[in-house]
Amino acid sequence: MEGNADPEHGLMTGESYQQNMQIDPSRARFPCCIVWSPLPVISWLVPFIGHIGICREDGVILDFAGPNFVCVDSFAFGSATCYIQVNKEQQCCTSPYLSAFDGEDEYQPNEQGRESLTWDDALRKSTQEFQHRSYNLFTCNCHSFVANNLNRLGFNSGGWNVVNLAAFVFLKGHWVSKASMLRTFLPFVIVNFLGFAFGGLTYLTFLAFFTFLLVGWFLLGTYCFQNLIQL
Repeated sequence: MEGNADPEHGLMTGESYQQNMQIDPSRARFPCCIVWSPLPVISWLVPFIGHIGICREDGVILDFAGPNFVCVDSFAFGSATCYIQVNKEQQCCTSPYLSAFDGEDEYQPNEQGRESLTWDDALRKSTQEFQHRSYNLFTCNCHSFVANNLNRLGFNSGGWNVVNLAAFVFLKGHWVSKASMLRTFLPFVIVNFLGFAFGGLTYLTFLAFFTFLLVGWFLLGTYCFQNLIQL
């Protein structure tokens, strides 16, 4: 009986899956994607730092935007300008990082005794957790939320934090459009042109110092004081 499976049905199922996974920026639908947008002021000075979210299988964006608050289908700082669609085949349900998550009903073991969960399961669990967390730009922010999700899924064997996640998105992300690229970098160019024109070396010194402090904080908090930045 199994050998008589309808190939047309399988083809339709595959086509339906591909359609469901299609990205549609006009509707803000990014299935199984990590999405990014620039932050006012901060991204004008340091363009690789911005706001980040993660999307459900139906493309709806979730982002940690404030104390005890995860936005659903309303990206906090405007439309996404950059995205990475995650290959769910790279999801590893046996990642050692899964054991770091405790609580009732977190995971259901399969017949081999290994923990498993779907993409949307992980996002739902992280959303429930971060709805009871305080927001802090320096210790528990939107990157913490997305890293938490990716570690639950064991994507690329886990080990995600705010630093390698930011680098991953900035280096591997795809621009939604040329206009989105302009929206990201034009303020940076204008602010730095004006800053250098009116402030000269004083402005460049301030910019270098600000960047060093901001990046240094997250590097130290991630790799030297591991409990400082929450995931």
